[in-house]
Amino acid sequence: MKLDRYNFARESRFAKSLYGDLSKTVLRALRELIQRHQISVTNGDVKYLDGGWYVTHSGLLRLAERRRCAGIHSRPVLESCDPTTCRWVFRAEVFKSRACKGFVGYGDADPSNVSPLVHGAEMRVAETRAVNRALRKAYGIGLASIEEIGSFAEPAPSFRESKKLPPVNGKNGNYGGPKVRDRLCQLIRQHQLDANLVKSYAVDFCGTKSLREASREQVEAFVAHLADWAEKDRNALLCQLNSYLRTKEDAA
Repeated sequence: MKLDRYNFARESRFAKSLYGDLSKTVLRALRELIQRHQISVTNGDVKYLDGGWYVTHSGLLRLAERRRCAGIHSRPVLESCDPTTCRWVFRAEVFKSRACKGFVGYGDADPSNVSPLVHGAEMRVAETRAVNRALRKAYGIGLASIEEIGSFAEPAPSFRESKKLPPVNGKNGNYGGPKVRDRLCQLIRQHQLDANLVKSYAVDFCGTKSLREASREQVEAFVAHLADWAEKDRNALLCQLNSYLRTKEDAA
């Protein structure tokens, strides 16, 4: 990403739409991150949480791809793992080139340091944390990754999300009922999605002019589709959601 006035204005505008008013210091830090590492808030490369920026796993992988990373190896440290208590420790090694000796990172996870939403997935969390640390060492990323902090699956609600999706009156009301609505809100929090863009996608998916006109069955189908896509390929889902942002900007 070439950083010019237009690109940074777009990135900062999108960041403010997600997180509300940001201080000059925070925006200056964002500018430096974009200049040095070519990251993007719009693409989900970084997240803002508790007064600071955190790089994401997907952002680190995109950075490695741009820098033509030669390979990433990961394996469990068996002597430190205890499957009976869901404790896992992984070692990851990143090779920037074929001649590189490797940059090593370790990651651990157990029920005490992951969100309740991902209990049962501690092994995958540990591997992700290890890969993130190795990538950060390899490419000089001073920021911690959001997956490395204990509450990574439950970040503070974004500025947009805090407004909450307004209740609608479909055939059964409230996006098909409280349970469906709660599941949708949980997915938005868990995968750090923009609530307004999800709403726009839901309307398009259901083929209605508004969610008020969608049936419970249509909304349930959308929630199932969203959950499956977010789990299998979150990056592709973000691209789909961001297309609605671009559509709104073009219309404006």
